[in-house]
Amino acid sequence: MCGIVGYVGEQQAAGVLVEGLKKLEYRGYDSAGIAIHHAGEFVTVKTKGRLKDLEEKIKQVGTPEGTCGIGHTRWATHGEPSDINSHPHGNARITIVHNGIIENYMELKTKLLKKGYSFLSETDTEVVAKLLDYYYKGDPMDAIKRLIMAVKGSYALGIMFRDIPEKIFALRKDSPLIIGIGNGENFIASDIPAVLKYTNQYQLLDENLIAVLEKDSVTVYTTDGETIERETLTADWDVEAAEKDGYPHFMLKEIFEQTKALNDTISPRLKDFLVDFSNEKIPDSLFENTNKIHIVACGTAMHAGMIGKNIIEALARVDVDVQIASEFRYRNPIFHENDLMMVISQSGETADTLAALRLAKQQGITTLAVVNVVGSSIAREADYVIYTWAGPEIAVASTKAYTVQLGVMYLLAIKFALAKGKIDLDSAKKMGETLLTMPSQMQKILEKTDDCKYYASRFQNAANMFFIGRGLDYAISLEGSLKLKEISYMHSEAYAAGELKHGTISLMDTDVPVIAVATQSDIYEKTVSNIKEVVTRGAKVLLIVKEGLPVDMSVARYVLSIPNAEDIYMPLLSVIPLQLFAYYTAVLRGCDVDQPRNLAKSVTVE
Repeated sequence: MCGIVGYVGEQQAAGVLVEGLKKLEYRGYDSAGIAIHHAGEFVTVKTKGRLKDLEEKIKQVGTPEGTCGIGHTRWATHGEPSDINSHPHGNARITIVHNGIIENYMELKTKLLKKGYSFLSETDTEVVAKLLDYYYKGDPMDAIKRLIMAVKGSYALGIMFRDIPEKIFALRKDSPLIIGIGNGENFIASDIPAVLKYTNQYQLLDENLIAVLEKDSVTVYTTDGETIERETLTADWDVEAAEKDGYPHFMLKEIFEQTKALNDTISPRLKDFLVDFSNEKIPDSLFENTNKIHIVACGTAMHAGMIGKNIIEALARVDVDVQIASEFRYRNPIFHENDLMMVISQSGETADTLAALRLAKQQGITTLAVVNVVGSSIAREADYVIYTWAGPEIAVASTKAYTVQLGVMYLLAIKFALAKGKIDLDSAKKMGETLLTMPSQMQKILEKTDDCKYYASRFQNAANMFFIGRGLDYAISLEGSLKLKEISYMHSEAYAAGELKHGTISLMDTDVPVIAVATQSDIYEKTVSNIKEVVTRGAKVLLIVKEGLPVDMSVARYVLSIPNAEDIYMPLLSVIPLQLFAYYTAVLRGCDVDQPRNLAKSVTVE
């Protein structure tokens, strides 16, 4: 979950590293640090806190000189956030930055203590640094190979040796790392935005390969010492895409980018309004022969999967099971012939989701990935991949990445329905045509931001909040509740509206606001009845309802109407006011919207 960056070139490294870390701060922001190789020594500056705290400390102590260095922004796992636990770690001979978790670090630490090593921090990373120092006898490749054999767990490592100037060594296992290819300069980074200011050329580093970076060259070795050629890719993200562009927060910018992101994701896959995955090389036989789909994901992506389950089952009548990735492989899942494993991940690096994918592949199950990052680990390992063209999403709380995941779910549902003979060509075309109208419908809701801000001001001081809905509205309520929790630190829960009377309604009183989502025409009256149950107990209700449905003003104190669409498409519209409500609530409560406490964007540890 941490972010690492490295630079070797002709520029002063400190500025490049700090600039890169700013683009990676979404991965963790408990502490930050840099180490520069200069005049045969390491100059290290690190501190607890965010990048601004590191910048302030650099001003105080002086900017380290040198053209080769590594940097780190931390999401704490082993050891509390502190100056001592901050990266880089090492000693006078070796310094490293690390993203991941070393599972056997206590065993290794015990051995090193017996050999006379001492430790300042509580981190597993310091153990790796000291172990590497123990192995290092003048041959860096030999030391690194021995390190790979000794450690268990996940890691992306950037390494510098004091007696090897102007070189960075890098390796990875189960944690992301890319190599940025520049002109007279080269980089390592956890994610592409860290290097976009300097280059859009990059290479992917496969597991247990060792990269050696110099300013004019990148050489990649196997653990057997053989050199291998790596394909150089071109990132289609630009620098501006990772900037706020005048918005006060990335999250608000990304909410407003949803219309473009959705259109960019669905329109290339609709040919004459028919869903076409030929560019993804997904054969029609996959849709014809699949009997059951296992959707596995975490957090917001899992909520997208729940929408997918509802619409695929409704349209195609294919059995769909949705599972939390962190639980999936520990329940000894049952697979059958012609099952399909579908994994959803914005980053394509989510550790739990990647582990579930690998389990399915071990069982011989066909896998399909829905990811936003080209060349990510999940994308590379899945049998088939559908990219969601959201561009970089910087805010920790996902918005546009979720919406484009929904877009793919609709495309898949239509494709499966046609392949299974549940709809005809004309119906499939009509559904594709309708799907293309959703971005313009979404834009109408984005014009109601003032309304969402007003409703947020009414509820901002609540200690607890409930979100309720039925069917697709319940699935959207889960996402709305999560958004509010993530960025406002307000406790909220989502419930299927019909379940309230089975216990939860005991919590309803005048101090508990309720967000009720009611967009499904066929069960609208049932939902209204459930809303009346909470109103009777004194709850203040904000009703999110689609235009055309009758609204009894005695049911809700506040009403937000959204454009009318067929029931099945409503999640694409109803999620937007929930995102805006969460955003404005967090702003009014003085919370850090883009970087909420204790969270990180990409969860690359189990």
